[in-house]
Order: sequence, then structure tokens, then C-alpha cells
Amino acid sequence: MRPIRNQPSTLGLASGTAGMLARKGSSQVSGEESQMSGEGGALTRREMLGMLGAGGAALALGGCGGSGGARVDESAPEWRRYAGTTLNFISENTAPTAAIVANLAPFKQLTGIDVRVVQLELAALVQKVALDFAGGEGAYQVIYADPYQILAPYADALADLRQFADDDKLPGLEDPNDFFPTQMDAAGRFVDERVLALPYDAPTMIWMYRTDLFDKHAERMEQDLGFDPRPSADSTWEQFYATSKWFRDESDDVPFGHGNMAKQHDSLMNDFSNLLWAYGGDYFEDGQKVGRIGVTEPGEPLLDSPEALEAADVYRRLVEIGNPGSVGWDWTGLAEGFMAGGMAMAPLWHEFAASIEDSDIKGKVGYAPLPKGPKRRACMYGGCGIGINGTAPKAEQEAAWLFVNWATSPDIQLSNLKSETGGGTPTRASVYRVPEVKRARQPPSDLPNVLTTNAVFEAWLPENIGLRPKIAAWNECDTTMFTQLSKMLAGQQDPERTMREAKRGFVRAIDTAASLARA
Repeated sequence: MRPIRNQPSTLGLASGTAGMLARKGSSQVSGEESQMSGEGGALTRREMLGMLGAGGAALALGGCGGSGGARVDESAPEWRRYAGTTLNFISENTAPTAAIVANLAPFKQLTGIDVRVVQLELAALVQKVALDFAGGEGAYQVIYADPYQILAPYADALADLRQFADDDKLPGLEDPNDFFPTQMDAAGRFVDERVLALPYDAPTMIWMYRTDLFDKHAERMEQDLGFDPRPSADSTWEQFYATSKWFRDESDDVPFGHGNMAKQHDSLMNDFSNLLWAYGGDYFEDGQKVGRIGVTEPGEPLLDSPEALEAADVYRRLVEIGNPGSVGWDWTGLAEGFMAGGMAMAPLWHEFAASIEDSDIKGKVGYAPLPKGPKRRACMYGGCGIGINGTAPKAEQEAAWLFVNWATSPDIQLSNLKSETGGGTPTRASVYRVPEVKRARQPPSDLPNVLTTNAVFEAWLPENIGLRPKIAAWNECDTTMFTQLSKMLAGQQDPERTMREAKRGFVRAIDTAASLARA
């Protein structure tokens, strides 16, 4: 592996997040009170802050604990200063982390540092991290910092990465401008100029569809429906609905036209949000800013707006005609149903392409941005960063910087992309310019996730990216959202009551968070 080198900048990073990370003078660097209803019983932010006492004031930033202390050799080169140290990295069980686990030897060779990796389902991850922060021990020095469930509610427990990028004793960050700016903000910042994580993965929801079935029936479908059903820049959610219904009623190839990840789970909020934004609704005023940078006081929720009510009704109708398994599926269940031939199309996280291109429908799937609504096209972004536990001892934080820096470097992102064990999506633009990656954008491809590149790049445009609210109370708001939507899908309440109750739950969560912050 090529070591990450400090390189003089010619990019003039005078402002912005990249500039904040540049080294000076050298390198440029679930029930409504549970986290997931029935999904691991994670602590809510309220419970965690209660453990801390006084609204979280007991956070022992820079306190003792961790893996027994970093070993520091002040005379060693910057990448070897902490040889002999052991770091703990806690992550969601994602494709990039699976690839990292399979390829840790180059990091050990470069630094002399051992890394122990714990991979968990997201709800369990949030609980473990919350307990670690509460104890002030820093047992996990490197943290997969979900922007909405970890970074926003526990921002003060994460280290500001600028201090390490500015430290002449540590390696600087290789070209921070190489990260996609929206992702750098969404995955790495919260309300101010601190950089709390570096973009690590970038799952994004797109439209996956069976090209073989669309090609087979395109002429007849267009005659029956009055429009070309194949995904295009002009495709709408109403057309998606009509196309799905046609497959269900007129085709024997698949039992249903589409499916949803509509389980009472975080997946349901993700799935619905695409419709909410497309129909002109939002969670809060100035939703793109709230999602990209985050706010401490988001204001009044907008969930009872006419646009939000329309979106809820459209979503209810979509789920009604889709595969009935949808109400029990999270993202994994939906992907498995799609690969098993249960539907002709699905809104899915794009990184499932790797599994799809290794299944019975390999070579028969197309990838496009999600349909648009009356207001815009919106594609949920689910990217996360990795950060450093600010409760760990300072030397352990510095050792952790070496890993965070290495794991998000262009070389390692390319290696992860090519890994047979994992995968993931590069968060650095330069990786997509590598010749073998450019070739992989067309089938047949040895890098199946790259087949989604055209769709994903379109989804990442500022006008199309979907960013859920980055607020301290989001854990509770998320649970409220998918709980109320689940009641609607079960026929227990109509869209109007669903959105009204969701708004009330948001208000309670925000008020509670504000009270704890003032305590």
C-alpha cells in the first residue's frame, strides 16, 4: 500500500470544511421511548443523558480509560509514533467495515497498531456508544458516527478532528477537497465549524428495476399506461404507482410490481422521507440546511402541512399495492425479496447492487435515481463518517487519528471497493477517476456497486439529495415517525392523524432535548 503522504497544497483552501482540516503551512488536508422498536432496545438520548446527570455535563472529555493506554515513541516517524498500541473500532455491520476487517494487515505494517473491530446492528451500536460516552472511559477510540443517531445527539463527546490535522507530529489529511462537499458536511459536522468525522460510506436510495421485464413489456405497457414506463429524468411517483399496478395485474413474470422497506423500523422513515420531500413537504423549515449542517433549535415541525399529508397518502397507496411482505421488511428484507423475484422494482440502498449482481437476477437490473414528485426528486442519503472518541486519553485519540486518516484515504477506499469480502461506496471523488473504476461503470463489471454510479451521482446533486434532520432529538423523532407510519399502514389511523401525531411526538422530543440541554 502507498503510505498517505503530506503534500503541499495548490488548492487555496481558505474557507469551508476542507480548509478547516488543512494543516497550516503544509498538507491540505422502538416504541416512542426506544431507539428501534423491537430492534435491540437501544438507549434513547434522554436515558443516556440521565445516566450522565445534569444534562450531560459529566462527560469526561479527555478522561481516563480506553484500551490500557497508547504507547508513544516521540522519536519515531509520524506514522510509527504509536506502534504497539491497540485500538478498538466500533462500527455498524456495513460492507466497508467488512472490507477493512479483511485488510487490516497493511495498517499494522504501516503503523505498528493493532485494531480490534466490533460490528453491530445500528441500534446496538448506538447503545454501546452511548454507554461508553456515559462512562467517560473511551473504550472504543474509533466510532462509526451515524450523523443522526450518534454525531448529532452526542457531538460534544466526539473529538474535533482539526486538532489532529493541525498537529505537526501527526500525518496530515490527504487532499480534503477530494471528499464530496455535501457528504463532508452531512457526515462530519454539527451546527458549527468542528469536524467530528470523515466521510466513510455513502449508501443512497435509488430505483432498482428489472430491465429484462421492462424490455419485454415496454411496448404494451406504454400503450396501456400512456407513458414510457422505463425510468427516466421525467419519471414520477404517480407513474411508478401505475407501473407497479400494471405488473401486479397484467404480468405473470412477478407477483407484484414493487416492494417497500416498510417495517416498523428506521427503514420505514427512510422509505417514506423520499415521498415527503418529493411532494414538497419537510420535517422542518429550511430542511436542507437542517439536514446538511444541523441545528440546535429546529423550530416547529411541518409534518401537518398539506404537502406532508399528500405524501403520507401517496405512500399509503403505494404500500397497499406493493408486495405485502413490505410491512415486515427492512432494507435487507426488501433486497432479498427483490432478488428472489418477488417484484419488478424497488426503492433500495444502492450498495445492495453488490449482492444483486451476485444473485439469480445478475445482469437483469437497472439503476436510476428515484422518481420525482410535484416539487422535486429526493433520494435519501444514508452516509456516515468515522470519528474519534473524545473521552479517550489524548494519546489514544492521536493513535486513532492514524486509523481514521488511513481508512478514509483514496488508496484504502479503492481497496475496499475491490474487496471480495466487503465493498461500499467511495466518498472521495478521485477514486471514480481511476481507469479501472471508470471501466466498471458499464456491465459486465468486476465492481458491481460502480454500476450504480450514474444514478448515485444524480442522487447526490444538491437539489436531489435527501437529508433527514440532523438534530439532537432525532433518535426519538425517528422512532415517532416510523411508529406512527406503521399504524397508518396497519389501517389503525388515516394519513391526517398519522402526521398530526407524528408532529406531536416531534414537539415532545425536541422539548425534552431542550430541557436536558438547559439542566
